[in-house]
Amino acid sequence: MMNKTIYFLLIPLVILVTGCGSAGNSSSSDPSSLTVWHWMGDRQEAFEELAARYQKLTGIKVSFDLYAPSEAYSQKVKAAAQTKTLPDIYGILGDTRDFASFIKSGYVAEIGETVGPEEIGPFRSRLFEKALEVNTFKEGNEYGVKPGLYGVPLDMTNVQLVYNKDLFRKAGLDPEKPPLTWDDFVKTVRQLRQKDVPVLASGFGEIWLIDILATSFAMNLMGEEKVYDTYRGKVPYTDPDWVRVLALFEEMAEEGAFVSGTVTMVNKTAEQTFANGRAAFAWNGSWCVNVYKGMNPDLDYGVVLPPRINPNRPSRIWGGAGNSLMVNNQSPRKAEAMKFLKWITDDAQQAYFANATNNLPANRNAVSGLAPVLAQFSDDLDNTFHLNTMPAHELPQVVEAWDKGIQSIMIQERTPAQIAQDVQNVKERESRHKS
Repeated sequence: MMNKTIYFLLIPLVILVTGCGSAGNSSSSDPSSLTVWHWMGDRQEAFEELAARYQKLTGIKVSFDLYAPSEAYSQKVKAAAQTKTLPDIYGILGDTRDFASFIKSGYVAEIGETVGPEEIGPFRSRLFEKALEVNTFKEGNEYGVKPGLYGVPLDMTNVQLVYNKDLFRKAGLDPEKPPLTWDDFVKTVRQLRQKDVPVLASGFGEIWLIDILATSFAMNLMGEEKVYDTYRGKVPYTDPDWVRVLALFEEMAEEGAFVSGTVTMVNKTAEQTFANGRAAFAWNGSWCVNVYKGMNPDLDYGVVLPPRINPNRPSRIWGGAGNSLMVNNQSPRKAEAMKFLKWITDDAQQAYFANATNNLPANRNAVSGLAPVLAQFSDDLDNTFHLNTMPAHELPQVVEAWDKGIQSIMIQERTPAQIAQDVQNVKERESRHKS
């Protein structure tokens, strides 16, 4: 049950885009240059290397302009949209509604129309469908956007459990056999605790991480359709399956699974805790490979899907396109901008980008040479779900009540039954207001 303010990098943003007039461009009028705006500081060096290669190949100069942190970038894009000075290529940080606003205001080119009917097939075929889905609006979408593909994914991401193999060995556990089911996970927690090994550190102070873990549990326990039917108001949160999802967090608390302070911990602190060997598990995304490399290059760890409560259903994890770039539909260099994005997502460039930045490639042909831990994240891309591809969404007030309710369960202030009733009360109240 992911908060509707989460999209791409999961950073909240409110962008109000008005007017559909002829948009200008922030880059120069030189037809042999392109300007890209982005927020990805850890990838600037790789971007500059790719730009140098492209200029040598084509004579086209590509400038990657970095605006960080992401909040500053978001504000710049907002202002540029209002003043019609967006660059040739840029990214949008915001939820699906914001993305749709940019499209309907004429600031995002539809990829198929830009590439052309003969080339769109080969272009799509080399990219993961899960990456394309995040940037796709389908027929009859709730935002009234013309069906099509509106963004080019640079990489993929997903969130799973990572585990410290050295701490597994210390506790007498096989580091190559992490727990796959809930019962095995509980047994592992107990064995770690017996050896005084701290168990789980995650940035649950950032409640979206709680949200996607609870959603993973729910989809495995009851199936996706029952989850969506709950969002649609057909199933109450007092249903035994939803109470069971909440009870999983209660059980972890009772078993002492959470590292002290996890309920209010930001993810950067959790990453430092795990990287420094002060927790056996962390719930984190594939971006952590690059983070942990910087914090502790000798860290020996593996990746495993969240434990299955229902062994007859697969685990489902949040994921999809990690970062995407859009072509400014008003740019006089729109065709050249699309040629560059096609080139940067081709096999060789994607292989370089993935290895240089330790991120999962969006190109399916570029996964063979990945580092072993990154390959473990890549293996589970078919298990992902993403906000933009869900057929139903929960009301934000309900999501907030659910996530904060789980936090109160984690510190054993409230019971699963109490939180289930609280959330259902919010659901009924907000549904009445909406109607």
